[in-house]
Amino acid sequence: MAEPFDFTLQACEHLAIVGANGAGKSMLVDILVGNHPLFPDMATYHFPDSSSNLISDNIKYITFRDTYGGDNDRTYFLQQRWNQMEIDKETPTAGVKLEEAYRMAGADTPERRAMQQRIYKLFNMEHLLDKYIILLSSGELRKFKLACTLFAAPRVLVMDNPFIGLDAETRDQLRDLLTLLSQEHLLQLILVLSKSDDIPTFITHVVEVKDMHVLPTLLREEYLRQRAPFPKRVLSEAYEKAIISLPYSDREYNSQEVVKMNSVSIRYDERTILKELSWTVRNGERWALSGQNGSGKSTLLSLICADNPQGYACDIALFGYQRGSGESIWDIKKHIGYVSPELHRSYKQDIPCIRVVASGLKDSVGLYVKPRPEELDICRFWMDVFGLKGKEERPFLQLSSGEQRLVLLARAFVKDPELLILDEPLHGLDNINRQLVKDVIEVFCQRRNKTLLMVTHYQQELPPCIDHHLYLQRHLD
Repeated sequence: MAEPFDFTLQACEHLAIVGANGAGKSMLVDILVGNHPLFPDMATYHFPDSSSNLISDNIKYITFRDTYGGDNDRTYFLQQRWNQMEIDKETPTAGVKLEEAYRMAGADTPERRAMQQRIYKLFNMEHLLDKYIILLSSGELRKFKLACTLFAAPRVLVMDNPFIGLDAETRDQLRDLLTLLSQEHLLQLILVLSKSDDIPTFITHVVEVKDMHVLPTLLREEYLRQRAPFPKRVLSEAYEKAIISLPYSDREYNSQEVVKMNSVSIRYDERTILKELSWTVRNGERWALSGQNGSGKSTLLSLICADNPQGYACDIALFGYQRGSGESIWDIKKHIGYVSPELHRSYKQDIPCIRVVASGLKDSVGLYVKPRPEELDICRFWMDVFGLKGKEERPFLQLSSGEQRLVLLARAFVKDPELLILDEPLHGLDNINRQLVKDVIEVFCQRRNKTLLMVTHYQQELPPCIDHHLYLQRHLD
């Protein structure tokens, strides 16, 4: 941190840690949960009713990365979720892993078993138990990780942005469950929140981290009273004009129908994800995709991006070209800008941020071709647009999760794509950066020959340019 700080969490307090992207929230949590060695007596912990004095037994931390499968998931690659032929037959189901977590957390008693079933029911998880871990959506992974952690009955539970990636119904379920846990059990909650307007009512105190400084702890009501209002516009007029004035390529696709699907169905074993979906996206339309966790939103986008091999058995046309008629995947990808939780999860290359952005020009995860000077100039431009000036040479994995998302957004825009596909683009962003990204999307869509597909679980995240909506319903068979 920028300076030494004092911090106390009293019994029965429930804390929100808030601050801008890169402000130091994760560093503070790492200190609190014992991930950084401290001198003796610098930090003390008191768990009077616990059978263990170990910090790791009493404090559990669900990080942002955990919601994408965890750092130990070394077998993951971007297309694997969509290609069941590539899944090792020994890959466990969610139910098997949940049962392992339950048994490792304590003795099997009627009370604990009832608690397990209650968590499954509250999170509507019964239909996930026979699903491969690799096939879980980002929202389903969040439910999975939270359930595993709750089985251990920790004294303090720290959660990084617990509500992102969850549909409205599940967010309400999670708030109700956390409220119940805070009232009925000896569990204290610490929520790390990028959205400071997303503080649940059971939170009693708030700590703001600003520029690596830990500010004094405030009562929740006091913090909300003194919080500065959020700006309604963040993108400067200079950048707005610069985006609109970008030169156009003479190699653009220009088709009246950008996406056309006829009776598309996707199944994995006995599980139906999409059933006889017919959908047409015309040039210049701006679509919002919504639906429950696991309803097939990301699967639908994977068909468009040619990441899902089942797409070649479906009646799909992109930019007027029928899928499977001989067009190269890479020819199609050149005209699509894409960001998603799956991409974020798969991007583990710790290379300079400008090289991550430049990889968008080559449609690769990682950069294997040296960019030309003019390509690096456009990369710097988009990094500047997204507030990343000065971070060009910073290693990607050393950024906060929110800053990483901004880098991946710059990667999506860098080739001025005709089709912009944004799957939960505002994950982990603070309020200022959320507005900035909405501003950029709105301005970008003023350019000619631009079509937008955007997935979000928050209606307030949608930019004003949205003019079409598609809601997907989860199939229960």
